Amino acid sequence: MRTLIVLTLLAVLVMAATCYESRESMESDEYLYPFLNRRKASDFIQADTRLRAVTQERIRERSKAHQEHQRELCEDYYPCEMYAFRHGYPAAYKHYFGRRRTK
Repeated sequence: MRTLIVLTLLAVLVMAATCYESRESMESDEYLYPFLNRRKASDFIQADTRLRAVTQERIRERSKAHQEHQRELCEDYYPCEMYAFRHGYPAAYKHYFGRRRTK
């Protein structure tokens, strides 16, 4: 019985020593606010890298080949796309958009 009391007291002392909350852990914001908001959570990503990626995409869009612009124009117009399936995109573009008339 005496050893059981001694072991219990020893267990309580070990638990008190290891589970002690220091004042330093109470001072941080993490104790009061364990979750971050979205803005703070994504602060580690540099904003200029995202802007640089968008800028590179815009540059790629501007520097497309002439045939690619024609093909995209033809794909947006359904009759031209159907004509292209049968005769090819260059012929379809020439058929629908090649003879532009200006007044």
